[in-house]
Amino acid sequence: MAFNEALNDRIREALQEVPNLEEKHMFGGTCYMVNDKMCVGVVGDEMMCRIGPDAYEAALEKPGCREMDFAGKPMEGYVFVAEEATRSKKELQYWIDLCLAYNVHAKAAKKKAKKKK
Repeated sequence: MAFNEALNDRIREALQEVPNLEEKHMFGGTCYMVNDKMCVGVVGDEMMCRIGPDAYEAALEKPGCREMDFAGKPMEGYVFVAEEATRSKKELQYWIDLCLAYNVHAKAAKKKAKKKK
C-alpha cells in the first residue's frame, strides 16, 4: 500500500528537533515513535495521530478528522486527519503538538521477547 510521502516529509521536518525520535515503517505507511511510543504518522493519504482519550472527542469535531479504526474497531485516542486539514504549516503543527503533548503521558507498548535461534 502506498502512502503520502509528501505529507510524511512534512511531518518528518516538523519533528526534526524532537529528541528520542524513531521513524518506523508500519501499517503500510510510516509511524514516528517518540520515547519508544507511537506518536504520529502517515497511513495512506491521512495523518495518524495518537492524541489520547482526553482530546479525542474535541478532535473528532474538527474538519477532516475521523476516528481511527483497524479491522472495524475504533481505537479511542487515535484519529486520522485528512490531508486537506493539514495543508498549512499551522494546521499540521496543531496536530503534531496534540500528539507530542499526549506522548508524555502515553504508555509504551510492551516489548516482545526476542526469539532464540
